[in-house]
Amino acid sequence: MRTVKSGDVSLAVYEQGDPVNPTVLLVHGYPDNHTMWDGVASRLAVKFHVVSYDVRGAGASTRPRATADYQIPCLVEDLFAVADAVSPARPVHVLAHDWGSMQAWYAVTSGTSRIASFTTISGPCLDHVAFWMRRRLARPTPRNVAQVVAQQLHSWYMLVFHTPVVSTLVWRLGFGKVLARIEGLDRAPVVADAVHGMKLYRANIFQRMKSATEQRTGIPVQMIMPTRDRFVSRHLLDDVPQWVPNLWRRKVIGGHWVPAKRPAVIARMAEEFITHVEGTPVRRAFGKRLVLVTGAGSGIGRETSRAFAREGDEVLVTDIDVVSAKETAAMIGATAYQLDVTDESAMRQLADTIVAEHGVPDVVVNNAGIAIAGPFLDTSTKDWQRIVDVNLIGVVNGCRVFGALMAETGEGGHIVNVASAAAYLPSRALPAYSATKAAVLALSGSLRADFESAGIGVSAICPGLVHTPITNATTFVGVDSSTQDALRQQSTRLYKRRGFPPSRVATAIVASVRSNKAVVPVTTEAKFGLFLSRFAPGIIRRLARIGVDG
Repeated sequence: MRTVKSGDVSLAVYEQGDPVNPTVLLVHGYPDNHTMWDGVASRLAVKFHVVSYDVRGAGASTRPRATADYQIPCLVEDLFAVADAVSPARPVHVLAHDWGSMQAWYAVTSGTSRIASFTTISGPCLDHVAFWMRRRLARPTPRNVAQVVAQQLHSWYMLVFHTPVVSTLVWRLGFGKVLARIEGLDRAPVVADAVHGMKLYRANIFQRMKSATEQRTGIPVQMIMPTRDRFVSRHLLDDVPQWVPNLWRRKVIGGHWVPAKRPAVIARMAEEFITHVEGTPVRRAFGKRLVLVTGAGSGIGRETSRAFAREGDEVLVTDIDVVSAKETAAMIGATAYQLDVTDESAMRQLADTIVAEHGVPDVVVNNAGIAIAGPFLDTSTKDWQRIVDVNLIGVVNGCRVFGALMAETGEGGHIVNVASAAAYLPSRALPAYSATKAAVLALSGSLRADFESAGIGVSAICPGLVHTPITNATTFVGVDSSTQDALRQQSTRLYKRRGFPPSRVATAIVASVRSNKAVVPVTTEAKFGLFLSRFAPGIIRRLARIGVDG
């Protein structure tokens, strides 16, 4: 710890890490002090010189009595005073939260060369907020009014903080403990920090709303947006790109105090951004999705890979046939890997390689599958084991391995499991195939509920008759080889006559990620079949008797 003077105020400053390394300056919000950053600071200190400080009115720093002493210019002077003291010859990287971020915006937009980058969490620039609100009230459409009202409801506490006696009494009667319980914090805010910090609101909120000016910056800014923030609505940040051209937007699954609740996630995001600004090439462009598709050597998998590539995503294609995977990759400029989805060990090894070379996928499409047709009594145990391993266990492996990685990153993601209309349209001709696809559909519904808290969406895609190469590879049980070849040709002609291309399934897959829809029937027969399965199951049972005898 050391003390840094800023005018008449003494600021308590805390340092970790080697001062030779780039300096990361942590600025806490209200009603916190520097200890809010402890989990983040200890992790960043491995690679950086990490500095945090108690802002005026908090912790061991001076607590001015006059409300005017908490105005934005004073706070900006404090930030620069600390930066000059701890890193006099090199710009600092600022990481700020809540009110720490609000005040840091004005340092960042001052045109200074003292700041190398800015990572902001749950703390918009007040002038940006003023323009955001004016623009929506100038065009009072239902959507604009709803956004303004929503933010006003998020900001209810600001009016309370402008009533000195009541607000002070609320804190002294234990509101901090209630807040800590609601937000899941390990400790309640210090009452003295909360009481003195309310002057931040009284000194700045209404004044900045009235006299807002354009606040622009060319400094690289990373805006981390918690998905469950009770105090800052996501719409409040929609207009920021017009003032900050060099902007990266990232979501994090969590609430307002995500730096304290998920320090490893915030430290990783900050490190990725800062090292990029310092000159280290990033594994992929910020804001660009990484998509993994299994069974991408042909059919639906290949078209899905092409569809995501057209969206501008970085695509990784896998297939047990590495030659076909490379053909798909060559079409779209992707990276190909060989993968047997039934081999959990191989799946984990591939995941390690992908994380090291590209990062954690944002979207995983579990598409690999096979088809076995024919009567139940002619389907051997070996046949059952094979189709269960590929169609079900292969999906389970993909969900387990990559779902765990998505949850760990804290940024959410989406898993698409390709099932089939056969999942809810039983047929005496497809007992094994239907059973595995029904299992995939049921699994997807369970995972959707399980993964929701981690911000991971799960969609089950249920195509009907789609013309893909799977018909040429279908195993027909209980027949000789010549009959099997004839049945494959017959199936291929039927699916070709249906004329539904895999590209339309791919379009539905891309859309399902955007809409986070749980079950997506694709073809007309799949949609009608889903309707009948829910409202006329007797008809579905009668239709199940239709099949091709061996």
